[in-house]
Amino acid sequence: MRSMIRTVFFAAACSALSPVAKAQDKTIPPPPQQAVLTLHARGSQIYNCQQVQNAYQWVFIAPVARLFDDAGNEVATHGDGPVWNYQDSSSIQGVVQQKVSSPDAASIPWLLLKAVNPARTGVLTRVDFIRRSDTQGGIAPTTGCDADHLDANARVPYTATYTFYSAKP
Repeated sequence: MRSMIRTVFFAAACSALSPVAKAQDKTIPPPPQQAVLTLHARGSQIYNCQQVQNAYQWVFIAPVARLFDDAGNEVATHGDGPVWNYQDSSSIQGVVQQKVSSPDAASIPWLLLKAVNPARTGVLTRVDFIRRSDTQGGIAPTTGCDADHLDANARVPYTATYTFYSAKP
């Protein structure tokens, strides 16, 4: 019985904290933004071995990913820029506004990006913000970058959720 009471109390406490946690998540766009599209990415973060201030390190170059809807249909791509291209031919670029560490230390950060440079007509041309969340993987390798591997590329698999927001109806 005591265990059950503790479980109920813990669940209630977590439930009470979730609005606070959401309020502190800097990757959630400001009101009156509403989600208009949510896609699931599978791809790679590309890094290049470079010499930086007398040390060798993996430097981020670009993302490359395919984006899927909830039914598992490939509907968009994501690449260098960063740029998102949707199946209706619309596209947008993003400029990072906020960057927050992923809850999973082995994963790339969560981001809030301002949508800029919309191209063509379609769903992405009305987007104001893009949120990257629920990331898994994608962080730079911790080994393998040295004088023998200078200018080598490493493609690190990652998954993420990209949510596109708009204040426009």
